[in-house]
Amino acid sequence: MFDLKITGGTVVDGTGSERYLADIGIKDGRIVEVRRRGAGDAGLDGDATETIDATGRIVAPGFVDIHTHYDGQVSWDSLLEPSSGHGVTTVVTGNCGVGFAPVRPGSEEWLIKLMEGVEDIPGTALTEGISWGWESYPDYLDVIGQQQFAVDVGSQVAHGAVRAYAMGDRGARNEAATPEDIAAMSRLVQEAVEAGALGFSTSRTLAHRAMDGEPVPGTFAAEDELFGLGRAMAAGGQAVFELAPQGAAGEDIVAPKKELEWMQRLGAEIDRPVSFALIQVDADPNLWREQLDISAAAHQAGSRLYPQIAARPFGMLLGFPGHHAFTHRPTFRRLKAECTLAELAARLADPTVKAAILSEDDLPPDPAVQFDAMFALVQHSLHRLYAMGDPPDYEPTPDRTVAAIARDRGEDPLATLYDLMLESDAGSMLMLPFFNYADGNHDAIREMLTHPAGVSGLSDGGAHCGMICDASYPTFLLTHWARDRHRGEKLPLEFVIRKQCHDTAELFGLTDRGTIAVGKKADINVIDMEALTLHPPRMAYDLPAGGRRLIQGASGYVATVVSGTVTRRHGVDTGARPGRLVRGAR
Repeated sequence: MFDLKITGGTVVDGTGSERYLADIGIKDGRIVEVRRRGAGDAGLDGDATETIDATGRIVAPGFVDIHTHYDGQVSWDSLLEPSSGHGVTTVVTGNCGVGFAPVRPGSEEWLIKLMEGVEDIPGTALTEGISWGWESYPDYLDVIGQQQFAVDVGSQVAHGAVRAYAMGDRGARNEAATPEDIAAMSRLVQEAVEAGALGFSTSRTLAHRAMDGEPVPGTFAAEDELFGLGRAMAAGGQAVFELAPQGAAGEDIVAPKKELEWMQRLGAEIDRPVSFALIQVDADPNLWREQLDISAAAHQAGSRLYPQIAARPFGMLLGFPGHHAFTHRPTFRRLKAECTLAELAARLADPTVKAAILSEDDLPPDPAVQFDAMFALVQHSLHRLYAMGDPPDYEPTPDRTVAAIARDRGEDPLATLYDLMLESDAGSMLMLPFFNYADGNHDAIREMLTHPAGVSGLSDGGAHCGMICDASYPTFLLTHWARDRHRGEKLPLEFVIRKQCHDTAELFGLTDRGTIAVGKKADINVIDMEALTLHPPRMAYDLPAGGRRLIQGASGYVATVVSGTVTRRHGVDTGARPGRLVRGAR
């Protein structure tokens, strides 16, 4: 008697091996039988409480997303969308050196401002939504461990929180750590890994700043601090050293290779994986290739360096619901302050309102709005601002830029931009790629994804709520890379699934999942590949305190299974919450 049977499906098992027809039997949250089927085969014997007919469907492991920022969202959202709607069954939080533990009583708001500044998660939502109730990192895990989710949740201990806890204001202000400071931080990191942290994370890029403009604590950490914390992490157990290195956002094109030098030495000394963010930057469009090759050579020499690769261009989504070129126009500011969302959409469609906004000069940026000064510059970037369409096209051709569309229409480019943003009841979003699109196509991304050192990451699920929505990477890998790409070579489905199942799970030591095999955790997706569709991103206002976030849905997932329990059917949440805290590698 099985709890669940999945019958007649085409299994892509996560190992990269060729697909095959099989039935899968599940009992007590584990895969207990995988029976390959031949012509005329009656299939797997035995009754089941529930059976999913997967005939004509792809059956794959649940996806493991190793780069998310649900550290606060776990307090109020058991569903953990958008990730859970894209076949993800395990998320890893606590990336980029920001998190909420350890925390000294009274410094909670400081950690919120740090997370808000670095990851663009509304501070009001974090303030209202986080339950707190912990001080140490083990306490934080204990609180999470009492909760039930739609997906499994693993966490990393963050340098920013550790530094502020151990050093107080000196740590928050990035003052140099003394040997005593390093010893105190090391105790906290080792304690965290012993309690179940999957890794230690830090950030060294100047692009990551708190709301007050201060770089993330640890940005300028000296080598003795980095190595001390790396050794402490290794002393605690199997874990990953994760970072956003200097120059990751293109602010410095010399630093990235210097960073790799110490990362190699650290990885070799502690014998633990070191994983870092890697994207193509316009300032040096071929730097990523050198970094990947250095990482591959490091593997050969015994140091496990894993660049985390994004599946598509990395930038901003712009439109009336979020940030855009007309943010500073007096009429728009007035209407935004006066109108409800529905009223604002209707008013923006009024030709007289459009004429007024287009005729006005910009007001000074609002100092209370993060990044506000940069959005006036959008009007000077229309040659690289793309209309995305429905379904969205993340590899658009040059004729899809606002400037090109305006030329074809014989219109003023800003008027064209206004009209494009008015589509879908003023909810349409346009793409401004900052990274991974220097060549105007995805050829560089494909090379990154297929490089032996690269690992799929950087979705930032739960973060960058007003500008980015990349938690949909898993669906994008399946649709764009394995099925739809039209401007270059695709990738085999078997490769794409291995990339976001086995390989991501293996990096964090989660060897109980990521493949379909007897004894493995029953985290499974049943997918209608022909119908699988990535929907356009849209703005929702469902965070605590009415906070906004970009979300992106998908259709074509017939079922998602976590620990043998169906959590979604045809994209709809079943209400089941089998997901639990993941404590440590296994």
